[in-house]
Amino acid sequence: MRESAIYNPHNKPLEELPVIYGFNNGGADQTWYGQLMAEDGTPLGSHICSNESFMLNDLGILEGRRPDRHEHFQKHYPDGYKMEFVSHSNVDEHEKLMKAIRIAQAPDNPPSDQDASITVSTKE
Repeated sequence: MRESAIYNPHNKPLEELPVIYGFNNGGADQTWYGQLMAEDGTPLGSHICSNESFMLNDLGILEGRRPDRHEHFQKHYPDGYKMEFVSHSNVDEHEKLMKAIRIAQAPDNPPSDQDASITVSTKE
């Protein structure tokens, strides 16, 4: 399997790079909602997939996939970033992703040019 994409133009230690999360925000049958969220709470895109496993490619999580998305990501984080995927079954337990979602949902957070309404589907 390919490695997760990393953009690191200044050769910083990887632990210093901010994270862009791709995650499965739920759905049903063959309609699953993949979303991209910067760790600072900025929504960076979305994609509808027929299967969670396709999200890794379609969202640009994997190295060498979706250069069009990475052009957008590099504008948001010009000094570098790393990608991380969170499956639907792990979203609620992922503390850093949940923090980014809370930031995005904060009333004083101005909307971005991307989908600013993030609602996490919870497990039943």
